Amino acid sequence: MDTNTGLKRTEPLLELRGISKRFTGVQALDRVDLDVRAGELHVLFGENGAGKSTLINVTSGTFPPDEGTFRFGGEEIRHLTPQQARTIGISPVFQEFSLVPSLTVEENLFLGREISSKGVLRGREMRKRAKALIEELGFDLNPSKRVDDLSRAHQQMAEIAKALLGRVRLLILDEPTASLTERETGRLFELIARLKGQNVGLIYVSHRMREIRALADRVTVLRDGRHIRTLDAATSTDSELVELMTGRKIDLLFPTIQHKASKVLVDVENLTLVDGSVRDVNFHARAGEITGIAGLVGCGKSELIRAIYGLEAIANGTVRIDGAPYELPGPRRSLKRGVAYFPANRIAEGLALSRPIRENVSMTVLDLPSFARFGVLRQGAERATIMTIMEQLQLRPPNIERTAGALSGGNRQKVMLGRALTRDLTVFLFDEPSVGIDVGAKLEVYEFMKRLVEAGAAVIVVSSELPEVLALSNRLYVMHHGRIATELECLEKTEQNVLASFFKDHLTAEVA
Repeated sequence: MDTNTGLKRTEPLLELRGISKRFTGVQALDRVDLDVRAGELHVLFGENGAGKSTLINVTSGTFPPDEGTFRFGGEEIRHLTPQQARTIGISPVFQEFSLVPSLTVEENLFLGREISSKGVLRGREMRKRAKALIEELGFDLNPSKRVDDLSRAHQQMAEIAKALLGRVRLLILDEPTASLTERETGRLFELIARLKGQNVGLIYVSHRMREIRALADRVTVLRDGRHIRTLDAATSTDSELVELMTGRKIDLLFPTIQHKASKVLVDVENLTLVDGSVRDVNFHARAGEITGIAGLVGCGKSELIRAIYGLEAIANGTVRIDGAPYELPGPRRSLKRGVAYFPANRIAEGLALSRPIRENVSMTVLDLPSFARFGVLRQGAERATIMTIMEQLQLRPPNIERTAGALSGGNRQKVMLGRALTRDLTVFLFDEPSVGIDVGAKLEVYEFMKRLVEAGAAVIVVSSELPEVLALSNRLYVMHHGRIATELECLEKTEQNVLASFFKDHLTAEVA
């Protein structure tokens, strides 16, 4: 990890002035200013669609600005490309990974910058450098494993390692902790502290207030493609940042939900999965309440609800939906039984990014006579229904013919939620519902859950965000190493009790 320590901290490392960028029909950036100093962590804060991704894409050379000036290290930069950005020391880690799945971690690290001698690759040297970097970063990552065999958390580590392989002067991190465990997040924070000490500048995109408080020197707030204000992190408050981001006052992040638990709609007994990620789990969810599942990354919480929906193979155990045994679960059969699933990875599993919003919402109801008859799609009915649903969910802009790939994270989540309103459903499985979406979009998702529960549905929420799962749930299960560690209700449902269950093996070991 080669870093530059020669730039004076008093002058900006990066200086953007009057940056504008327009795409077809959308003004993504409107005369935005941003400067980042060497040794500073500068947070970009804003709602989905505010222009954060566009700004970091301009900074990393993915596409050029339409107007404005770009200075780096005191020199004006024109016609920047990703390769040139990397050469001068600008290294991005995007939320949407850029790894090649069929290659190993090591091959991805050196892709486009292979070490060779007289046309022959020096594999041993590349392997040695990859191993040394991963050890320096403190990541539990095997450089010889293929990327498509890695968990999302390990893919995130590979992306960060790739960004830090060469000479780094400005590191861009876009929601870097979304897939990391608490331990891995701690290591990343230690790495950030080292980089700041080496005069590396950092642009950090996050919606997590705790991370902003722990890391930020300054915060720049964007809204609707405009620069609203740049503040010192130490003197700004959470409510001030949220108000600047949304343009309105937000008093409560989590809605008050009237839980009225009634009959059991989901009942899991002695469930064990083929891959061993879930073992001997007993679990139930009732109509009229939110049932939360908490746990560290890799504890089995996501795999549990994926198995209920039919996306993970079951080795032993029983799943019952509304009292009836549910054998050989599968997505299509689950929908017919009234079960919906919203995956954490909206890009890989949730949406067909190249297809219109209309098709993405209606794809779960093409078996219904109201949408298709004799194998022929009733396009008028489809268009009218989907338009009404997306207006209800306040899709912005309300154009159902736009491709899903053109949407922000919050709007992508709304497209998935729209599927829940196309047919009669009683069970809703949410896996990390707020990953990659801003405060305003989170509020809309929480209000959506509130309406479902108060209408009598059973809602199950898997989340790595403790404040979220504690605030939303009526009952909370904590998973640890594939098993249910505890079930918490009422006054027992505290952060301290959840954390004690997360780390009970470590506590037991210390006592022993």
